[in-house]
Amino acid sequence: MKLSEKAHFRILRLIEERPEISQRELASELGVSLGKSHYLLKALLDKGLVKMGNFRRHDNKLAYMYHLTPSGIAVKLKMTSDFLTVKEAEYSALHHEIAQLRQELSGKAGAEGQ
Repeated sequence: MKLSEKAHFRILRLIEERPEISQRELASELGVSLGKSHYLLKALLDKGLVKMGNFRRHDNKLAYMYHLTPSGIAVKLKMTSDFLTVKEAEYSALHHEIAQLRQELSGKAGAEGQ
């Protein structure tokens, strides 16, 4: 998964969890500038994966609310599946590496004890 795809995946997840999230909050969650979060969100809007609507906040100010479109939901599910496949492969490789390191340590400890 490319860096921009990871960012899009995180945005889709955040919007699904918190539709009222602001671009400033998105930027903070992603660890990017406000301009970059705007750019990433605009790409999702342009692709038709996210739609935007207005709502009135508790302080009586207008704000935006973001929703995943049916296409956005489908893309997020596909990205989730792909992400999970990658993470499971990484987990398996890490588990194997840890087992090898433990074996090396136990072999050296046995050799030093002789």
